Amino acid sequence: MAATASSGRYAGKVTIVTGGSKGIGEGVVREFVKAGSKVVFCARGVEAGKKLEQEVNSTGPGESFFIQCDVTKEEDLKNVVDIAIEKYGQLDCLINNAGTHPDATSIDDTSVQDFENLFKLNVVSYFIMCKRSLPHLRKTKGNIINMSSLVALIGQQHAVSYVATKGAITSMTRALAIDEAAYGVRVNSLSIGNVLTPLWESNASATPDYKKAIQDGMDAQLLGRMGTLHESGQACLYLAADATFTTGTDLLLTGGAELNYGKKTRIGTSS
Repeated sequence: MAATASSGRYAGKVTIVTGGSKGIGEGVVREFVKAGSKVVFCARGVEAGKKLEQEVNSTGPGESFFIQCDVTKEEDLKNVVDIAIEKYGQLDCLINNAGTHPDATSIDDTSVQDFENLFKLNVVSYFIMCKRSLPHLRKTKGNIINMSSLVALIGQQHAVSYVATKGAITSMTRALAIDEAAYGVRVNSLSIGNVLTPLWESNASATPDYKKAIQDGMDAQLLGRMGTLHESGQACLYLAADATFTTGTDLLLTGGAELNYGKKTRIGTSS
């Protein structure tokens, strides 16, 4: 088959992607396979995972291998790393992406158990995958990319739990970068703005006006649109393949959403 322009960009490298069957994770899997990487990706949904595996393997030039996994279970995460090493013999890049964003909920309506469950999914799974992957990444002087969010920096209404998880991810990334520099392992995070994913669309559907929610999402960026799955994958590929003198950095993929003044007064608006 004819190689694409980026087919050699990450050739010979082995990558793990959590939450890789759809959304941003899907975009990452596609771009890394296009760049020649061998990609082991996991998710809960078997049907979507197998479909993506088959599709990207038919085009190459890299390849993918799907593993069913519940990232809230440590044994499942350990299994993903073990299989990747058994199958390919090395690990060059870990991309922690699995997670969720609950519907807008005030702290009054968020239980302690809800808060703990979200941390287990969004943060503890990242910690476990880093811990399990690092012995192998140190051998290859590889890198870790932790998927964070712009809201870790600017906050978000009715999303205290989610924002807290993403803030933890960004901070954990910086601390880990310090420790792992001694081994030549780079650790960076990617903070996403509004990227049109199935989860974003699902959350928009839960609002009274879906079209308005989508338009508001686009209007939040200076560029006037949402990001794409392709752009998310390309940003990760840049951090993995090209940003070889970059560690402890939080790369913003936001379309400028954090810039400029805006109407922000919340006084008198709480119900």
